[in-house]
Amino acid sequence: MAKPRLVGINHVALEVGDIAEALAFYGGIFELSLRGRAPGMAFIDIGDQFIALATGRTQPADRERHFGLVVDDKRAVREALEAAGAEILPGRGLDFLDPWGNHVQVVQYDEVQYTKPEHMLLAMGVDSAKTERALEELRRKGLD
Repeated sequence: MAKPRLVGINHVALEVGDIAEALAFYGGIFELSLRGRAPGMAFIDIGDQFIALATGRTQPADRERHFGLVVDDKRAVREALEAAGAEILPGRGLDFLDPWGNHVQVVQYDEVQYTKPEHMLLAMGVDSAKTERALEELRRKGLD
């Protein structure tokens, strides 16, 4: 019997101290669209995916465990993080800790193999162009 394939991530859940503060923090960095709310939770759209913010941080700050967000302008993210006084982690990429210790890695859409359909990119206002390096990654996997 064939094993099922992983085809994407529906959402990531982040524990935060306060929903309103988390929405203000992330809203100061990124253009946000609130998908919905539930008691102790808020859901932020990311195209066809979302981030769930949940109150009640139960663990220490994450230094190695992290998740990655794909953006259309990494430089603008860095500037917004600096303006917000966020803790930007050292290294060659763009990693930061949010106020609750969630480790977030930021990559730019045109530089990575991650893709979305043209119609979705258009609806999101994102340019579909990729760097040659990203295109080569896609070609090696037969995903171009």
